[in-house]
Amino acid sequence: MAEPYEDLTVDVLIVGSGPLGCTFARKLYEKGRSIFMVDAGAKLSQVPGWHLKNSFLYQRNVNEFTGLVQSHLHKLSVPQNHSVVPTLDPGAFQVDETKPYITNNANPEQNPYLNLPDASATYGVGGMATHWTACTPREHPSERTDLITDEQWDVLYRAAEKLLNTNQNMFDDTKINEFGGGAPDGVTHFIRNHLVRDTLRSTYPDLKEEKSIPQYLPLAGVRRKDAPEFITWSGADTVLGEEMLNALETPNKTGNQFQLKEMWQCRELVYEGTDRGTRKVRYAVVRDLLKKKYYHIQATTMVIAAGAVLTPQILFNSRIRPPALGHYLCDQPLAFCQVVLLQSIVDSIMDNPVWRGMVEKYQLDHPNDPIPIPLSDPSPQCWIPVSDNRPWHCQIHRDAFSYGGVGPNVDTRLIVDLRWFGKMEPRFENYVDFSSKVDNKDTFGMPQPTFHVELSKDEGAAAHKMMGDMLVAAESLGGFLPGAEPSFQPPGQSLHITGTCRMGNSEQDSVVDVYSKVWGFDNLYLGTCGVIPTGTTCNPTITAMAMAIHACEQIPAGKVN
Repeated sequence: MAEPYEDLTVDVLIVGSGPLGCTFARKLYEKGRSIFMVDAGAKLSQVPGWHLKNSFLYQRNVNEFTGLVQSHLHKLSVPQNHSVVPTLDPGAFQVDETKPYITNNANPEQNPYLNLPDASATYGVGGMATHWTACTPREHPSERTDLITDEQWDVLYRAAEKLLNTNQNMFDDTKINEFGGGAPDGVTHFIRNHLVRDTLRSTYPDLKEEKSIPQYLPLAGVRRKDAPEFITWSGADTVLGEEMLNALETPNKTGNQFQLKEMWQCRELVYEGTDRGTRKVRYAVVRDLLKKKYYHIQATTMVIAAGAVLTPQILFNSRIRPPALGHYLCDQPLAFCQVVLLQSIVDSIMDNPVWRGMVEKYQLDHPNDPIPIPLSDPSPQCWIPVSDNRPWHCQIHRDAFSYGGVGPNVDTRLIVDLRWFGKMEPRFENYVDFSSKVDNKDTFGMPQPTFHVELSKDEGAAAHKMMGDMLVAAESLGGFLPGAEPSFQPPGQSLHITGTCRMGNSEQDSVVDVYSKVWGFDNLYLGTCGVIPTGTTCNPTITAMAMAIHACEQIPAGKVN
């Protein structure tokens, strides 16, 4: 029997409240459109989509943030594990392992050798931008799709960077008075950022060009003017902007509207043919998860922005299945280690007369602190961009991830994280598909994703070479922190999946056109890193936002009946 439902009619329906859904929302709202946004996750903060690292606790001790990140990552495909547990009490209930069954949403269709075991989704208003690193580098020109011209890319990137407050000034003591900069606790010289950046420049003397030399990371955020020791990290709320956030609190009765519904899950799109030979989404089937109530939401424009895996999941469940859906998936091999700064590097601090004066003043107030680095010294935030002879993206910094947590007995002023991101080329053979079996659903009752992904021999060789390069940088900076020696992280750990809804020129090898509109549909657009059609090494969010802005340029302005 069909579930009872209520009809709703809106102007623009956006599914997903991460940075990409909010980019569509912001740009279409500016064009006079009314926005109705739904997200399967709950609101995690008073301000919708707020970056949780803005909390006082995490600003003071970023290590505490690791556990929060871990708790907000929901693994997408976990193979079944029927390993014997020989220590189980013989009197306890035991299952007959010879009979097939599914527990805890484990995926019986997942080949563990082809899985992305750490590929995850975040269910919450704001998506992964509630806990992301806010690293927002542009793709190297060699990695960008040529479906958009270089001139267009530059304009689109600048627009996306403006939405996110991206800058390189927060950790650069020569840019204290520029946008995003500031002097934490009055400190005007950032010791560790100079030490790390200058050590890297000495280690890689051939990297001299402005775009390839070791430098400060482009990050989305600004130091607070009233208290520069605190950073306001950008989240989805930053993309929405004050006007749209105010519209949630005080709806505009005469102009365009903005509404946001938490824990409303889009399950399916129902469409029909048009007299132009195309298709049009009639309505979205949306469920209020807590009230168990269904809605059929009709909209003039539909945008699905639910992530690189859950976006194609919705299309699959809607029987919208172009040949490229889920295929050409690209992940990023990720090498990681942590080092404790070399004694010689720490000793060199006192050789700098400006730093020596700072440290001596600090030691007068903290006579029992053996480390000559003031507590207010900003953590290192550096990177080595991709260049023609170095096809990997390198981050040398200190931050919190779902891995690399530092124990309470380690002073993090001495710790530096090294993360080297490699590249996969898009191939049809690497893909995510979705189960058609009625008993293989995910936690939200949707078709279970299953990954089929492996590196080619050339990609494996490149990853090995990348690891060697990371070891060169690590050796120049410090000794390995026990327990954080160099290793490759599990596939999917980068959380940078692309290609699953790729942009292209043909429905045969892509899902959307150059304006992110699904082939053959008049009113269906996708906002996800899955739209990126090329292999990339860097954090993909700013690139996908640029592509979303490009899409909004083509979507009509004003309320459309």
